[in-house]
Amino acid sequence: MNNSPIGVFDSGVGGLTVVREIMRELPDESIVYFGDTARVPYGSKSRETVTTFSKQIIRFLKTKDVKAIVIACNTASAFALHEVAKNADIPIIGVIEPGARTANNVTENGRVGIIATEGTVKSGTYEKVLKKINPNLKVFLKACPLFVPLVEEGWRYDSVTYEVADRYLNDIMTYDIDTLVLGCTHYPLIRRTIQKVVGDGVTLVNPAYETAKKLGRVLDENNLRAEGSVPVYRFYVSDSVKRFSSFAESILPCDIGHVECVNMEQYN
Repeated sequence: MNNSPIGVFDSGVGGLTVVREIMRELPDESIVYFGDTARVPYGSKSRETVTTFSKQIIRFLKTKDVKAIVIACNTASAFALHEVAKNADIPIIGVIEPGARTANNVTENGRVGIIATEGTVKSGTYEKVLKKINPNLKVFLKACPLFVPLVEEGWRYDSVTYEVADRYLNDIMTYDIDTLVLGCTHYPLIRRTIQKVVGDGVTLVNPAYETAKKLGRVLDENNLRAEGSVPVYRFYVSDSVKRFSSFAESILPCDIGHVECVNMEQYN
């Protein structure tokens, strides 16, 4: 079982930031990644829809004999994690709790900003988790819905992205935050732009990195860590293979090889 792969999924390409951190943190682990590129973005969809999509994807990943699953999507973590994890026979983790814990650890003035999709912001999950960790924190949320399509379009370093970030982040900076959580897995891909807008006085928290660290602990707790194996990486999408492949090659430290398109209707 230890050499079985880790399943990772996201609404599109953003979850590749989590995959990148898992590759770095857990180099012996094999990975099966699914990007739901036909139905991106999740951030504007209902809880019921995102939960349905998540259940379909988990059924697919389990056909690949995964030993654990990472929901590498903040919206799906907010909407579906509790539902899909409560009766699961393998560990399933999300990206919200690891990022929230780190934000609490690094803030000095107790004023934490969260930028995320509309769905994640409306769910209130980040605020609930942060308040549970530390009731004294002041939490400020800002939806940044245009960041996902800008990243998916490949405009990570475009002036348009800077202008959009400047407009979004001016609001949240008025609250004197000293810590900002990148509450969508797409957002680390424009980290430099975000840091430039908020300035060096604000610490950016990347939940992708923190999730990879938590995954390592979960594997150890369940005696599932691979040791000395040669990792195998497999990638699946629900649409746009060529576009996904090009994007993945630009951010992952390996040749991703063949990408397969999957019809998710068969996993209803």
